[in-house]
Amino acid sequence: MEIVFKPVGYVIVDQPDEVVRESHGGVEGYIEILPEYEPALKGLEGFSHIIVIAYMHKVSSEQRSVLTVRPRRWVKLGIGEHELPEIGVFASDSPHRPNPIAVTIVELLAVEGRRLKVRGLDLYNGTPVLDIKPYTFSRRVDNIRVPAWYQRLLERVRSVKPDVREL
Repeated sequence: MEIVFKPVGYVIVDQPDEVVRESHGGVEGYIEILPEYEPALKGLEGFSHIIVIAYMHKVSSEQRSVLTVRPRRWVKLGIGEHELPEIGVFASDSPHRPNPIAVTIVELLAVEGRRLKVRGLDLYNGTPVLDIKPYTFSRRVDNIRVPAWYQRLLERVRSVKPDVREL
């Protein structure tokens, strides 16, 4: 079975990939919708956040074969790489995965014609956007569980950086 998607738009950020990758809370930027999809934006203004589904176009074929990783985003928070457990990519937010699809929630700052001004982007400039959905009450989850390894890492980070609440 072959699955083919056509982008509905592209990410525009004025930051190099390295800055986006190293940002803890994402960066500010735009999602520019292609002209033929502009009518699909009707009614989106007023939502505080949107869900962006994108294709991580910079993930190589080799990286798509990676099935286990060490969740390196914890290193930015002071956890040593040697302390990270090896986990499956489906238990991580690693871009290295069989189908490099990104799902991210960003704050919608403004709808400016075909451009959505957003905050919290963790996608590179030029990333193809496949779909956008409003973040609504029905999608919110208040009480979540995380595995013991995740909880241990979070407690370690909080012991050094008490202002870190959630990851």
